[in-house]
Parts: sequence; structure tokens; C-alpha cells
Amino acid sequence: MSTNEPSRESAPISDEAWWRSAVVYEIAAISFQDSNGDGQGDLPGLLQRIDYLKWLGVSAIWLTPIYQSPNQDFGYDIIDFCAVDPRFGTLEDFDKVVEELHGSGIRLILDLVPNHTSVQHAWFKESRASRNNPKAEWYIWAEAGANGGPPNNWLSRFGGSAWEWCEERRQFYYHSFLPSQPDLNWRIVEVREAIASTMRFWLDRGVDGFRVDASAVLIKDDLLRDNPPDPEADDKTPPPQINIPVFTDDRPEAMECIEYIREVLDQYEGRILCGEVQDKTDRIGHFYGNSKPRLHLSLNFALLDSEWNAISLQATIDAYFNAIPKGAWPDFVIGGHDKHRVASKIAKHAFLRCC
Repeated sequence: MSTNEPSRESAPISDEAWWRSAVVYEIAAISFQDSNGDGQGDLPGLLQRIDYLKWLGVSAIWLTPIYQSPNQDFGYDIIDFCAVDPRFGTLEDFDKVVEELHGSGIRLILDLVPNHTSVQHAWFKESRASRNNPKAEWYIWAEAGANGGPPNNWLSRFGGSAWEWCEERRQFYYHSFLPSQPDLNWRIVEVREAIASTMRFWLDRGVDGFRVDASAVLIKDDLLRDNPPDPEADDKTPPPQINIPVFTDDRPEAMECIEYIREVLDQYEGRILCGEVQDKTDRIGHFYGNSKPRLHLSLNFALLDSEWNAISLQATIDAYFNAIPKGAWPDFVIGGHDKHRVASKIAKHAFLRCC
């Protein structure tokens, strides 16, 4: 069990908990349905497929980012949290999608990306302009290390140092992902309020909840301590995983950030908050909450990470049910854009059996 074992008590769940029996279908708009022949999916194309979604029998769709973005990371590098990227359509198109989905009994969950923005976002442009700018501390900045290089050994998920030099400020900024995706500083109250404002913008337009991207990394160690090396790492370990990210991932303070996001969401009835929580099953429980609620659903990828045979799947499911707190609602993800399709696992297993 995790050392962060959650309380076995749980907050009462609203009668509006439609998500308890929901089947949620992920849609990346850019590859779903093209309505104008430009080779890219869009919101009008999604509108053309409402009957198909009804035929599938899904309860809700999770729509990956449709915000304005230079698209260096599939839309997760955002320029404007409250604008639809023109390649997908307009806000009016989005409103029509919500209306048509709801009219067909299908709910809509949006991706919420509170950890980072694009370097092209107006907030970052202000932050990097000067150390005295009102948004100077909206991102994570640090002085160079003693050798003139990065301030510590933190690594990007996509390889290399997680620190990028900014000549304008003569400082490094931190990025959990691409250098073009600087991390917001969730220790700043104004940052939290700005994200809350973007949530309300979409909730007021009728969205039924959010899937929180990178929910485990919203807070980093304020002392910027080096992550310790992983003693089990070897020559085959991918570079970003050679250290144990104790000072960058799953910090206790990050749970407070999720609690804040949940508080905003709970101002609206019948909405859901689910979050990206990958890696080991035993860390999933505390994302549901202790004295304060956090996620309604901590997205569980364990089946996709398991060997596809009865013994392995049983062990995975048992470990998962032991990891979530009493009263927490389980979920099983059987597909997602960060994983191989489940059909490929089933096909491989069938091939091994017949051969």
C-alpha cells in the first residue's frame, strides 16, 4: 500500500453522480471527422457524427484540447484557454456541439490543462519580459546553477533537462514537458484564480466536467532539491526515468491544488472531475480525497499496463480495488491517446495462443 494511504471515510456523493454508470468515449477532434475537406477533423465534423455516438451507446465524450494552440503537443500547449482554435471552428460551433450532444443524452467532458501553457500565451510573454512584471512569478523561474547550467537535475518527460534558459530574464524556466510548454506556478494565488476563471467560462457554456491533464505535477519542491537516482535504473531505462521524481511529482501540495479545482467545479451541479493519474496503482487512492474531495475519478490505466491474460488481469484488478478508498468509485480505462489501443493487446494475445 502507498504511504499516502487515504482515509477510509469518503464524502457523500451527489444523486447527480451520472458518471457512476457512464461509458466515456475519448475524441481527438483533429482526427475524428473532417467537415470541410482540409484533412483535419473539426467541430462541425463532430456534429455530423452525433447519431453515430448515439448508436455507440456512450454516455459522454471526453474531448481533447480544442483551444487555440500552435499544436506542438497535440493542442496541450495552449495560447488561449477561452478560445477555440480556428482549425476546429468557432465558439458558436462549440455551443452547437454542446446543445446537440445534450439533446441526444450525451454529456461533454473537456480537457483541462492547468499545469502549463504555450510560450506564446500572453501570460508567459509578460512573465518573461521582466522580473518586475505583475506576472513575473506566474511561472517557475530559477537562477542558474553554480556551473552556469540548470539549477538542478530535474528532467523533462520528453527527454533532457526540464529547464530552459531565457535570455530576457537571465533565468531558467521549468517545463515538465516540451520547452515550449512552461509550467505555471500554482503557489501563486492569481494563477489559481485565473485557471478557475477559465473553468467557469466553459462550465457556464454547459460542459459537464473536466479531465485534468498532468494532475500529479501541479506543485514542485520550492527548495528545488535534486531528484534522487533510481537504484533500479539500468542502461535500458529511458533517460527521463533514471531519477525518482519525488520533488516534482505527486507532491502533497499538489493535492491541495486539486481540492481547489474541485471546489470551483462543485459550484455547478452534476459535473465531474476526473484526472490523469498514471504509474503505480498504489498511488491512485489519495487523488480521491481525504477530508476534502479531490477527483471524482482517478483515471485507472492499470488494465492497459497489464499483461493481457487472466492471472495478470486478476492481480491488477485486486491491487486496484485495494488501492482506492472505501466509497470511492472505480473506473477502468481501456483506451487513450497515451496508450496503445487495447485491440492490439488482444490481437497479440490471440496470436500467441494460436501459435
